[in-house]
Amino acid sequence: MNATGTITMTMRELDRYKVIQDVADGMLKLWRAAERLGLTTRQIRRLVGRLRDLGAPGLVSGRRSKPSNNRLDAVTADRAISIIRERYADFGPTLACEKLYECHGIRLAKETVRGLMTAAGLWIPRRQRPPKLHQPRNRRACLGEPVQIDGSDHRWFEDRAPACTLLVYVDDATSRLMALHFTATESTFSYFEATRAYVELHGKPMAFYSDRASVFRPTHTQTGDRLAVSTAMTTRPTPSKISA
Repeated sequence: MNATGTITMTMRELDRYKVIQDVADGMLKLWRAAERLGLTTRQIRRLVGRLRDLGAPGLVSGRRSKPSNNRLDAVTADRAISIIRERYADFGPTLACEKLYECHGIRLAKETVRGLMTAAGLWIPRRQRPPKLHQPRNRRACLGEPVQIDGSDHRWFEDRAPACTLLVYVDDATSRLMALHFTATESTFSYFEATRAYVELHGKPMAFYSDRASVFRPTHTQTGDRLAVSTAMTTRPTPSKISA
C-alpha cells in the first residue's frame, strides 16, 4: 500500500485475492480453492487468516520492490566481465561461463554470463541479430562449368535387389542429367569409375562440384596411393573444350 492508500496488485495476486475472498465469505470450499490456485488446503487457511487480519494488503507479496536474494553482487559481476573482456571477448556465453569456473573459480549460471556479456556489448542475442542475406548463386553460362556430382543411397530396385547408391552427374547450366551410375557404396573408386565413363562420353568438364563428403578429402592420416586417390577427386582439371 502506498501513501495514498492504493494497493497495487499483479494479475496473479488479484486472482488469488478473489479466490481467497470467496473462501472467507463461505462461497468456495477449501479444497476447490486449493485446486484452483495450485496450493494446499493448509496454505489456503493461512491466506484466509491473513486476509481477515490484514485485509487485501496481506495477500500482496512482501518481496516487492526489494532486491532478490539471488542477486549477483557488483564486485563479482565486475570481475567476471573484466576477465571476459580481457581474455574471452570472442567466446560465446556457454564457453565463457565454463572458462570462468575452470580457470578463475567464478561460478555463475550460463544465463547470468549471457546477461553480463549482452549488457557489455560482447554478445548479441540471436533474436537481435540482423538476418543473414545469402547471395543466390547464378547458374553457369555454359555446359560443363561445372558439373555437380552427388550420391544417393536408396532401395532403387525395391525388393528385387539390395539397396545401392546412385551417383548422379548434373550439369549446372542446364540441369541436364549427364551421367547416372549405380554402385554398391559411395566411395572414391566408384566415383573414379563413374567419372571415367563421363569423360569418355562427354569429355572433360571445366570443374566437378561436390559436397564435403569424406570420399573427396582425407579425414585421417594416409600415405602413398591412398592419399593420392582421396585428394585427386578434389583437384579441378584444367579447363578444356567439352566434346559433344
